[in-house]
Amino acid sequence: MLVQRLGAPSDFDPLLERVRDARVVMIGEATHGSHDYYRIREQLTRRLIAECGFDFVAVEGDWPDCDRVNRSVTAAPGGAVEPQVALEQFERWPTWMWANAEVARFCRWLRAWNLERAEASRVGFHGLDVYSLWESMQAIFDYLGEEDPASLEAAQDAYRCFEPYGKRVEEYGAASRFVSARCEQEVVRLLARTREHAVTDGPGAFSAWQNAEVVAGAERYYREMVAGGPGSWNVRDNHMADTLDRLLDRYGPSARGVVWAHNTHVGDARATDMAADGLVNIGQLARERYGADGVALIGFGSWRGSVIAAPRWGSPAEAMVVPPARSGSVEHRLHELMPERAVLVFGGADQPGWVTDTLDHRAIGVVYDPSFESWGNYVPTRLGQRYDAFIWCDETTALHPLPALTTPGEMETYPAGV
Repeated sequence: MLVQRLGAPSDFDPLLERVRDARVVMIGEATHGSHDYYRIREQLTRRLIAECGFDFVAVEGDWPDCDRVNRSVTAAPGGAVEPQVALEQFERWPTWMWANAEVARFCRWLRAWNLERAEASRVGFHGLDVYSLWESMQAIFDYLGEEDPASLEAAQDAYRCFEPYGKRVEEYGAASRFVSARCEQEVVRLLARTREHAVTDGPGAFSAWQNAEVVAGAERYYREMVAGGPGSWNVRDNHMADTLDRLLDRYGPSARGVVWAHNTHVGDARATDMAADGLVNIGQLARERYGADGVALIGFGSWRGSVIAAPRWGSPAEAMVVPPARSGSVEHRLHELMPERAVLVFGGADQPGWVTDTLDHRAIGVVYDPSFESWGNYVPTRLGQRYDAFIWCDETTALHPLPALTTPGEMETYPAGV
């Protein structure tokens, strides 16, 4: 194991050397609201793009919202000249995950980088998630209305099937226990029509196809939600992994991507108690699909600090104090052993016991109650198997959300908020 104190940009060199040849680099976060994780992730991603030639960034966000950002950073027709304008159009709660000053800073850099390159070589910014059922449906209508009005019937059939449930799409899951209420066939027809266009047409057709995949994923997600257990989580992470597959195919045979998501999605689930619960995640799926040598999984952690989160689902975000990590946890051990900022690159035969043993590892989602620390917020983890590298920040500060409209998002299922 290599330990490198962080202080200067060159201190990332050992980590870059470890991950530069990977097909996919996944960079996590221990919360959805810590400035330090976002800032370091931005710095690392800039170097992966500029020095290692990575082709796109894919995030734990909705495809339609991120597509507006993609059009901005790639200077596509109709895209916002200022990426922050696109970020401030994120409406599904929790908006602060991507509508924040830290992501805006990265997107401005990415647009400037892209403007110096040919259109075909520009680095994209895409969403992997499954939640944007109605936004994706509207995007499909917009595309087919302009490009293929004859195919609108397939979209209208799918829309009519979901329409009785309105924004409360989780009610579809309960109704789908009766086969006559299911929308599977309508979604299959819609997928087939949009996939036909994506094979021969340009970026707009690919985006319409991906929006249809979101609709299909959402249909499966809400059916699984009513059953409880791991089903809906696994639908979501398989959807994100499949979206990553399609992006790699879209960008070409030698394409490489950077993924931004919570540690709970990035760190291999097989090295946690998630596996015993039947849960998979995109880190595990990527290792299985591309091989361990083709994937680099990077986690984050801290001992204490502040975070942007909400006390309840759908409530306004607020800055909260993150108390010192519980005794015996990964974070407690690193607080005792490591400098204030460090990167750990795992591997070799000289790994200490706390890297290979199962220890509690803190995970804070969008809903957070600091008083719950003694009961939850931790995932039992074998750190050196879960990640290829780990970035340590002893103390973190809260993220800087942008002003944005917020509407209550669809409810997540176990494990929630990540």
